[in-house]
Amino acid sequence: MAKKANTPGCEMDMTPMIDIVFQLIIFFVVTLKLTTDINMDILLEDGKAGDVMKNDSKQLNPFEIELDRNGRITMNNFRFSDAEVQMLLRNRVNRMGTDFPILIRADRRTPHEHVKRVMDLCTGAGVWRLSFVAVHDHKTGHHQR
Repeated sequence: MAKKANTPGCEMDMTPMIDIVFQLIIFFVVTLKLTTDINMDILLEDGKAGDVMKNDSKQLNPFEIELDRNGRITMNNFRFSDAEVQMLLRNRVNRMGTDFPILIRADRRTPHEHVKRVMDLCTGAGVWRLSFVAVHDHKTGHHQR
Protein backbone atom coordinates (compact mmCIF):
# COMPACT_ATOMS: atom_id res chain seq x y z
CA MET A 1 0.00 0.00 0.00
CA ALA A 2 1.13 3.42 -0.90
CA LYS A 3 1.17 6.09 1.77
CA LYS A 4 -0.42 9.46 1.08
CA ALA A 5 2.07 12.22 0.90
CA ASN A 6 1.48 14.82 3.55
CA THR A 7 2.46 18.06 1.86
CA PRO A 8 2.49 21.11 4.11
CA GLY A 9 1.04 24.41 2.88
CA CYS A 10 -1.72 22.94 0.72
CA GLU A 11 -4.56 24.00 2.97
CA MET A 12 -7.17 26.39 1.63
CA ASP A 13 -8.59 29.10 3.88
CA MET A 14 -12.40 29.13 3.37
CA THR A 15 -13.06 32.17 5.58
CA PRO A 16 -12.94 34.80 2.79
CA MET A 17 -15.26 32.71 0.61
CA ILE A 18 -17.76 32.28 3.46
CA ASP A 19 -17.60 36.04 4.15
CA ILE A 20 -18.40 36.81 0.50
CA VAL A 21 -21.31 34.34 0.47
CA PHE A 22 -22.79 36.00 3.57
CA GLN A 23 -22.34 39.43 2.01
CA LEU A 24 -24.20 38.26 -1.11
CA ILE A 25 -27.01 36.77 0.96
CA ILE A 26 -27.41 40.03 2.89
CA PHE A 27 -27.39 42.03 -0.36
CA PHE A 28 -30.10 39.89 -1.96
CA VAL A 29 -32.28 39.90 1.16
CA VAL A 30 -32.10 43.71 1.39
CA THR A 31 -32.80 44.27 -2.31
CA LEU A 32 -35.63 41.73 -2.29
CA LYS A 33 -37.23 43.58 0.63
CA LEU A 34 -36.93 46.90 -1.21
CA THR A 35 -38.61 45.60 -4.33
CA THR A 36 -41.52 43.80 -2.67
CA ASP A 37 -42.87 46.53 -0.37
CA ILE A 38 -45.41 47.74 -2.93
CA ASN A 39 -48.48 45.68 -3.74
CA MET A 40 -48.16 45.11 -7.48
CA ASP A 41 -51.82 44.05 -7.78
CA ILE A 42 -52.96 47.63 -7.23
CA LEU A 43 -53.68 49.43 -10.50
CA LEU A 44 -53.20 53.15 -9.95
CA GLU A 45 -55.32 55.81 -11.58
CA ASP A 46 -53.87 57.74 -14.51
CA GLY A 47 -52.92 61.18 -13.26
CA LYS A 48 -53.08 64.06 -15.71
CA ALA A 49 -52.20 66.84 -13.27
CA GLY A 50 -50.43 66.97 -9.96
CA ASP A 51 -47.00 67.07 -8.44
CA VAL A 52 -44.48 64.44 -9.44
CA MET A 53 -43.11 62.63 -6.40
CA LYS A 54 -39.45 63.25 -5.72
CA ASN A 55 -37.22 61.38 -3.33
CA ASP A 56 -36.30 64.17 -0.96
CA SER A 57 -34.19 63.24 2.04
CA LYS A 58 -35.45 66.34 3.88
CA GLN A 59 -39.07 65.16 3.65
CA LEU A 60 -40.43 63.13 6.52
CA ASN A 61 -41.01 59.47 5.82
CA PRO A 62 -44.55 59.24 4.51
CA PHE A 63 -47.05 56.85 6.03
CA GLU A 64 -48.11 54.80 3.01
CA ILE A 65 -51.46 53.02 3.01
CA GLU A 66 -52.45 50.68 0.20
CA LEU A 67 -56.07 49.91 -0.58
CA ASP A 68 -56.92 47.10 -2.97
CA ARG A 69 -60.05 46.90 -5.11
CA ASN A 70 -61.87 44.88 -2.43
CA GLY A 71 -61.26 47.50 0.27
CA ARG A 72 -58.50 45.59 2.08
CA ILE A 73 -55.82 47.73 3.67
CA THR A 74 -52.17 46.71 3.38
CA MET A 75 -48.90 48.32 4.37
CA ASN A 76 -45.57 46.81 3.35
CA ASN A 77 -47.52 43.79 2.05
CA PHE A 78 -49.09 43.11 5.47
CA ARG A 79 -52.85 43.25 5.86
CA PHE A 80 -54.32 45.46 8.61
CA SER A 81 -57.78 45.97 10.04
CA ASP A 82 -59.28 49.45 10.41
CA ALA A 83 -58.63 49.38 14.17
CA GLU A 84 -54.98 48.42 13.64
CA VAL A 85 -54.47 51.23 11.10
CA GLN A 86 -56.01 53.77 13.45
CA MET A 87 -53.79 52.53 16.30
CA LEU A 88 -50.68 52.82 14.09
CA LEU A 89 -51.69 56.33 13.04
CA ARG A 90 -52.31 57.43 16.63
CA ASN A 91 -48.94 56.01 17.72
CA ARG A 92 -47.21 57.93 14.96
CA VAL A 93 -49.10 61.12 15.86
CA ASN A 94 -47.98 60.67 19.49
CA ARG A 95 -44.35 60.33 18.36
CA MET A 96 -44.20 62.89 15.54
CA GLY A 97 -47.21 65.15 15.82
CA THR A 98 -49.70 65.55 13.01
CA ASP A 99 -47.32 67.03 10.47
CA PHE A 100 -46.35 64.00 8.41
CA PRO A 101 -47.56 63.04 4.95
CA ILE A 102 -49.85 60.11 4.29
CA LEU A 103 -49.79 58.55 0.84
CA ILE A 104 -52.84 56.55 -0.15
CA ARG A 105 -52.28 54.05 -2.98
CA ALA A 106 -55.83 53.09 -3.88
CA ASP A 107 -56.63 50.75 -6.73
CA ARG A 108 -58.56 52.60 -9.42
CA ARG A 109 -61.29 49.93 -9.21
CA THR A 110 -61.83 50.51 -5.47
CA PRO A 111 -65.30 51.81 -4.62
CA HIS A 112 -65.17 55.32 -3.15
CA GLU A 113 -66.75 54.18 0.12
CA HIS A 114 -63.53 52.26 0.94
CA VAL A 115 -61.34 55.25 0.08
CA LYS A 116 -63.54 57.46 2.29
CA ARG A 117 -63.19 54.90 5.10
CA VAL A 118 -59.38 55.19 4.95
CA MET A 119 -59.61 58.97 4.83
CA ASP A 120 -61.86 58.91 7.91
CA LEU A 121 -59.31 56.74 9.74
CA CYS A 122 -56.62 59.32 9.00
CA THR A 123 -58.66 62.36 10.02
CA GLY A 124 -59.91 60.47 13.09
CA ALA A 125 -56.30 60.19 14.22
CA GLY A 126 -55.85 63.92 13.62
CA VAL A 127 -53.89 63.76 10.36
CA TRP A 128 -55.14 65.94 7.52
CA ARG A 129 -52.17 65.89 5.12
CA LEU A 130 -53.35 63.24 2.69
CA SER A 131 -52.09 62.58 -0.82
CA PHE A 132 -53.20 60.08 -3.41
CA VAL A 133 -50.68 58.26 -5.57
CA ALA A 134 -51.40 58.03 -9.31
CA VAL A 135 -49.38 57.07 -12.37
CA HIS A 136 -48.03 60.09 -14.20
CA ASP A 137 -46.32 58.28 -17.06
CA HIS A 138 -46.72 54.56 -17.71
CA LYS A 139 -43.52 54.49 -19.82
CA THR A 140 -41.20 55.89 -17.18
CA GLY A 141 -43.16 54.68 -14.14
CA HIS A 142 -43.14 58.11 -12.49
CA HIS A 143 -45.74 58.52 -9.79
CA GLN A 144 -47.47 61.67 -8.80
CA ARG A 145 -49.60 62.75 -5.92
